[in-house]
Amino acid sequence: MNKLLAFCLVILQLNSIAQNKLIKSGPMVGYTNTREAALWIQTKKSTQVKFAYFIENQANKKWWTQSITSNKSNLFIVKLIADSVMPGNKYNYEVYINNVKLEFNYPLKFKTPPVWKYQTDAPDFTIACGSGTYVNEKLYDRVGKAYGSKYEIFPQIAKQQPDAMIWLGDNIYLRGDEWNSNTGIAHRYTHTRSLPELQSLLASTANYAIWDDHDAGPNDCDGSFWHIDATLDYFELFWANPSVGVKNIKGAVSYFNWGDVDFFLLDNRYHREPNRLKKEGKTMLGEKQLNWLKESLSYSSATFKVIVIGGQVLNTAKNYETYANYGFDKERQEILDFIINQEIKGVFFLSGDRHFTEFSMLSENNISIYDLTVSPLTSGVGTSSITEINKNRVKGSLVETQNFALLKFHGKHNERILNINIIDAKGNLLWEKNIYENHF
Repeated sequence: MNKLLAFCLVILQLNSIAQNKLIKSGPMVGYTNTREAALWIQTKKSTQVKFAYFIENQANKKWWTQSITSNKSNLFIVKLIADSVMPGNKYNYEVYINNVKLEFNYPLKFKTPPVWKYQTDAPDFTIACGSGTYVNEKLYDRVGKAYGSKYEIFPQIAKQQPDAMIWLGDNIYLRGDEWNSNTGIAHRYTHTRSLPELQSLLASTANYAIWDDHDAGPNDCDGSFWHIDATLDYFELFWANPSVGVKNIKGAVSYFNWGDVDFFLLDNRYHREPNRLKKEGKTMLGEKQLNWLKESLSYSSATFKVIVIGGQVLNTAKNYETYANYGFDKERQEILDFIINQEIKGVFFLSGDRHFTEFSMLSENNISIYDLTVSPLTSGVGTSSITEINKNRVKGSLVETQNFALLKFHGKHNERILNINIIDAKGNLLWEKNIYENHF
């Protein structure tokens, strides 16, 4: 190598390092489908941003996103769409800041689901999930022992190489009175999203999210919270779901599909009536969202219909954030009766919030319904679960430590299996269970 070439390489490397320092958080992969993928990044100041992407091991043929200059009005966040992807491929992508390619010490990649109907068996794929992400910041935290811990759980999830990650709410923990100002909300999202241990997971798989009370506002907040439209705006800014709202229904509600699984992402806060309101037939979802869910379940031909919601549905205990508590039990029963009476098979609730993990099952009239609660990721562990009487809890499924779940969908046509793995922050398998297609 001659001296001039070596000098040029050193200059390029130094320039790349300088541009890397302009990144505040990300990159993150948002939703992916057969024809496009969302790519997200946050910079520290106004910069030109674009992404290149290519099929794995085929870097000689690249496609490019649009180039956009980040700006202060949206916290220097850029979302761009990779719109030249094809179904069933593995892609790598690159980040360019001010036309300089950045280098990362972890992979930047995503997958697109294949087209399979009328061609082959449904694809095998893996979804990771968990709720309750608390990142400590001493100036704003409660006095005493730090509430957040075990951030190493995020690299552990990334190590599993899931096809997607679903964040089950309480993803940031607004604190103090941050929820009352745009500045406070922006700070909490930015601080949490910038956690170093989080970056490899965000960069290497599709990320989907719902929200819960600590994302939407103060503890136990509901639709009466005066600033909930602002927190919803920031939820949309910091995540890249396929939508924020469906049809004419406002809120952090959306949908996506992967293979033979439909995922319904519900909002249990925007339309919720107050917990302490004394009223018959209270609503958590609101009439429009509830009807959309029913109609969508009726229409769906998916083997598994995964309903993602912040609080527990099948837990019979009237304690904290269970659907049976605070007067929401009639709406809960309405949903369950609808599933059973309409003979809708394959319904699997995926929930969070409770600061412990457990698996619940309800069987009636030859219809089985499941509810997997996965919590927490890094926030504190709950203390009420031992004495709580959940008549639908599957024996041996209670976990009281930081953990996440891997949902592995696999098997041949009419023989599909959902394999559930519950894993702790060190990567230890805590329990495993198979749910067979014909068990619904």
